[in-house]
Amino acid sequence: MIRFHREGYKIILIASLIVGIGILLIERFIENNLLNKCLSMSLLIGYLLILQFFRNPRRKTNLNDQHILAPVDGKVVVIEQVEENEYFKDRRIQVSIFMSPVNVHVTRYAMSGTVQYSKYHPGKYLVAWHPKSSEENERTTVVIENETVGKILYRQIAGALAKRIVNYAKPSMQVVQGEDAGFIKFGSRVDLFLPLNAQIKVNLHDKVRGGEQVIATLD
Repeated sequence: MIRFHREGYKIILIASLIVGIGILLIERFIENNLLNKCLSMSLLIGYLLILQFFRNPRRKTNLNDQHILAPVDGKVVVIEQVEENEYFKDRRIQVSIFMSPVNVHVTRYAMSGTVQYSKYHPGKYLVAWHPKSSEENERTTVVIENETVGKILYRQIAGALAKRIVNYAKPSMQVVQGEDAGFIKFGSRVDLFLPLNAQIKVNLHDKVRGGEQVIATLD
Protein backbone atom coordinates (compact mmCIF):
# COMPACT_ATOMS: atom_id res chain seq x y z
CA MET A 1 0.00 0.00 0.00
CA ILE A 2 1.36 3.43 -0.96
CA ARG A 3 1.95 5.79 1.97
CA PHE A 4 1.98 9.56 1.63
CA HIS A 5 3.89 12.05 3.72
CA ARG A 6 1.84 14.14 6.14
CA GLU A 7 3.14 17.34 4.53
CA GLY A 8 1.24 16.35 1.39
CA TYR A 9 -2.15 15.60 2.94
CA LYS A 10 -3.61 19.08 2.40
CA ILE A 11 -2.25 19.41 -1.13
CA ILE A 12 -3.49 15.93 -2.08
CA LEU A 13 -6.96 16.71 -0.71
CA ILE A 14 -7.15 20.00 -2.63
CA ALA A 15 -5.84 18.31 -5.80
CA SER A 16 -8.44 15.54 -5.44
CA LEU A 17 -11.24 18.09 -5.24
CA ILE A 18 -9.91 20.06 -8.21
CA VAL A 19 -9.52 16.95 -10.38
CA GLY A 20 -12.93 15.58 -9.42
CA ILE A 21 -14.74 18.86 -10.08
CA GLY A 22 -12.68 19.50 -13.21
CA ILE A 23 -13.58 16.14 -14.77
CA LEU A 24 -17.29 16.67 -13.96
CA LEU A 25 -17.20 20.10 -15.62
CA ILE A 26 -15.35 18.74 -18.64
CA GLU A 27 -17.91 15.95 -19.06
CA ARG A 28 -20.76 18.43 -18.77
CA PHE A 29 -19.54 21.29 -20.95
CA ILE A 30 -16.99 19.88 -23.44
CA GLU A 31 -18.84 18.09 -26.22
CA ASN A 32 -15.83 17.37 -28.43
CA ASN A 33 -14.87 13.82 -27.48
CA LEU A 34 -11.16 14.14 -28.28
CA LEU A 35 -10.79 17.45 -26.41
CA ASN A 36 -12.79 16.01 -23.52
CA LYS A 37 -10.42 13.06 -23.18
CA CYS A 38 -7.27 15.19 -23.54
CA LEU A 39 -8.33 17.62 -20.81
CA SER A 40 -9.38 14.83 -18.46
CA MET A 41 -6.12 12.98 -19.07
CA SER A 42 -4.10 16.15 -18.39
CA LEU A 43 -5.82 16.57 -15.03
CA LEU A 44 -5.20 12.93 -14.11
CA ILE A 45 -1.51 13.08 -15.11
CA GLY A 46 -1.03 16.20 -12.97
CA TYR A 47 -2.77 14.46 -10.08
CA LEU A 48 -0.55 11.38 -10.38
CA LEU A 49 2.57 13.57 -10.37
CA ILE A 50 1.44 15.14 -7.09
CA LEU A 51 0.79 11.71 -5.58
CA GLN A 52 4.20 10.36 -6.57
CA PHE A 53 5.95 13.47 -5.23
CA PHE A 54 4.48 13.07 -1.73
CA ARG A 55 4.92 9.31 -1.47
CA ASN A 56 6.63 8.11 1.70
CA PRO A 57 7.84 4.53 1.26
CA ARG A 58 8.84 2.49 4.28
CA ARG A 59 12.58 1.96 4.57
CA LYS A 60 14.39 -0.79 6.46
CA THR A 61 17.05 0.98 8.52
CA ASN A 62 19.74 -1.13 10.14
CA LEU A 63 20.69 0.98 13.14
CA ASN A 64 24.45 1.37 13.50
CA ASP A 65 26.20 4.17 15.40
CA GLN A 66 29.30 3.80 13.19
CA HIS A 67 27.34 4.34 9.96
CA ILE A 68 26.12 7.59 8.46
CA LEU A 69 23.18 6.96 6.16
CA ALA A 70 21.89 8.88 3.17
CA PRO A 71 19.35 11.40 4.52
CA VAL A 72 17.44 11.53 1.22
CA ASP A 73 16.97 9.75 -2.10
CA GLY A 74 18.86 11.21 -5.02
CA LYS A 75 22.19 11.48 -6.83
CA VAL A 76 25.53 12.27 -5.21
CA VAL A 77 26.77 15.50 -6.85
CA VAL A 78 29.55 16.64 -4.50
CA ILE A 79 32.26 14.84 -2.50
CA GLU A 80 35.01 17.20 -1.36
CA GLN A 81 36.76 18.79 1.59
CA VAL A 82 35.42 22.26 2.31
CA GLU A 83 35.44 24.92 4.99
CA GLU A 84 32.15 24.79 6.91
CA ASN A 85 31.57 28.36 8.08
CA GLU A 86 28.24 28.34 9.90
CA TYR A 87 28.76 25.96 12.82
CA PHE A 88 32.07 24.06 12.81
CA LYS A 89 34.18 26.82 11.26
CA ASP A 90 36.75 24.26 10.16
CA ARG A 91 37.31 21.77 7.35
CA ARG A 92 34.85 18.94 6.79
CA ILE A 93 34.01 16.42 4.10
CA GLN A 94 30.95 17.61 2.20
CA VAL A 95 28.69 15.05 0.53
CA SER A 96 25.78 16.57 -1.40
CA ILE A 97 22.74 14.70 -2.71
CA PHE A 98 20.55 16.24 -5.41
CA MET A 99 16.86 15.33 -5.60
CA SER A 100 14.99 15.54 -8.88
CA PRO A 101 11.22 16.15 -8.86
CA VAL A 102 10.62 12.38 -9.25
CA ASN A 103 12.64 11.40 -6.17
CA VAL A 104 11.13 10.73 -2.74
CA HIS A 105 11.56 14.03 -0.87
CA VAL A 106 11.40 12.81 2.72
CA THR A 107 14.44 13.83 4.80
CA ARG A 108 15.59 11.14 7.26
CA TYR A 109 18.07 11.33 10.13
CA ALA A 110 21.49 10.17 8.93
CA MET A 111 22.42 8.92 12.40
CA SER A 112 20.99 8.59 15.88
CA GLY A 113 21.91 11.12 18.54
CA THR A 114 21.05 14.45 20.11
CA VAL A 115 20.19 17.54 18.10
CA GLN A 116 22.71 20.20 19.10
CA TYR A 117 21.74 22.93 16.64
CA SER A 118 18.82 23.68 14.34
CA LYS A 119 18.41 26.92 12.43
CA TYR A 120 16.33 28.18 9.50
CA HIS A 121 17.85 30.63 7.00
CA PRO A 122 15.70 32.56 4.52
CA GLY A 123 17.40 33.06 1.18
CA LYS A 124 17.39 32.85 -2.58
CA TYR A 125 16.11 30.11 -4.89
CA LEU A 126 19.11 29.41 -7.07
CA VAL A 127 19.11 26.10 -8.91
CA ALA A 128 20.17 23.41 -6.45
CA TRP A 129 23.43 22.52 -8.24
CA HIS A 130 24.65 26.15 -8.15
CA PRO A 131 27.93 26.33 -6.13
CA LYS A 132 26.53 29.09 -3.91
CA SER A 133 23.16 27.46 -3.19
CA SER A 134 24.48 25.89 0.04
CA GLU A 135 25.16 29.34 1.51
CA GLU A 136 22.69 31.64 -0.26
CA ASN A 137 19.46 29.66 -0.80
CA GLU A 138 16.66 29.17 1.69
CA ARG A 139 17.90 26.37 3.94
CA THR A 140 17.91 24.74 7.35
CA THR A 141 21.02 23.61 9.20
CA VAL A 142 20.91 20.78 11.74
CA VAL A 143 23.75 19.33 13.84
CA ILE A 144 23.43 15.89 15.46
CA GLU A 145 25.91 14.40 17.93
CA ASN A 146 26.49 10.91 19.27
CA GLU A 147 29.35 9.32 21.20
CA THR A 148 30.67 7.22 18.32
CA VAL A 149 30.76 9.69 15.43
CA GLY A 150 30.79 12.99 17.26
CA LYS A 151 28.97 15.73 15.36
CA ILE A 152 27.67 15.81 11.81
CA LEU A 153 25.80 18.62 10.10
CA TYR A 154 23.16 18.31 7.41
CA ARG A 155 21.63 21.15 5.46
CA GLN A 156 18.29 21.04 3.62
CA ILE A 157 18.50 23.42 0.66
CA ALA A 158 15.63 24.79 -1.40
CA GLY A 159 16.07 25.01 -5.16
CA ALA A 160 14.47 26.89 -8.04
CA LEU A 161 11.16 25.03 -7.55
CA ALA A 162 11.26 24.36 -3.81
CA LYS A 163 9.33 26.99 -1.88
CA ARG A 164 9.04 25.41 1.53
CA ILE A 165 11.41 23.44 3.71
CA VAL A 166 9.97 21.45 6.61
CA ASN A 167 12.38 20.62 9.44
CA TYR A 168 11.30 18.61 12.50
CA ALA A 169 14.65 18.68 14.36
CA LYS A 170 14.69 20.82 17.49
CA PRO A 171 17.61 21.42 19.88
CA SER A 172 18.01 18.73 22.59
CA MET A 173 15.76 16.25 20.75
CA GLN A 174 16.84 12.62 20.79
CA VAL A 175 16.55 11.36 17.22
CA VAL A 176 16.76 7.88 15.69
CA GLN A 177 18.65 7.00 12.52
CA GLY A 178 16.35 6.62 9.52
CA GLU A 179 13.31 8.31 11.07
CA ASP A 180 11.46 11.21 9.48
CA ALA A 181 13.39 14.47 9.85
CA GLY A 182 11.39 16.68 7.48
CA PHE A 183 10.49 17.35 3.88
CA ILE A 184 11.49 19.68 1.06
CA LYS A 185 8.47 20.59 -1.07
CA PHE A 186 9.32 20.50 -4.77
CA GLY A 187 13.10 20.46 -4.35
CA SER A 188 16.09 19.93 -4.23
CA ARG A 189 19.33 19.14 -2.27
CA VAL A 190 20.79 18.03 1.07
CA ASP A 191 24.43 18.63 2.08
CA LEU A 192 26.17 16.51 4.72
CA PHE A 193 29.30 17.80 6.51
CA LEU A 194 31.26 14.93 8.03
CA PRO A 195 34.44 14.55 10.09
CA LEU A 196 37.67 14.38 8.07
CA ASN A 197 38.29 10.82 9.27
CA ALA A 198 35.01 9.58 7.80
CA GLN A 199 35.41 6.78 5.25
CA ILE A 200 33.20 7.72 2.28
CA LYS A 201 31.35 4.73 0.83
CA VAL A 202 29.76 6.36 -2.23
CA ASN A 203 31.07 7.87 -5.45
CA LEU A 204 30.07 10.89 -7.52
CA HIS A 205 26.89 10.30 -9.54
CA ASP A 206 25.83 7.31 -7.40
CA LYS A 207 22.09 7.08 -6.78
CA VAL A 208 21.32 6.58 -3.09
CA ARG A 209 18.30 5.61 -0.97
CA GLY A 210 17.50 7.64 2.11
CA GLY A 211 17.42 5.80 5.43
CA GLU A 212 19.08 2.68 4.03
CA GLN A 213 22.28 3.34 2.10
CA VAL A 214 25.53 3.89 3.99
CA ILE A 215 27.21 7.16 2.96
CA ALA A 216 30.20 6.93 5.31
CA THR A 217 31.59 4.96 8.23
CA LEU A 218 33.79 5.78 11.20
CA ASP A 219 35.74 2.71 12.28
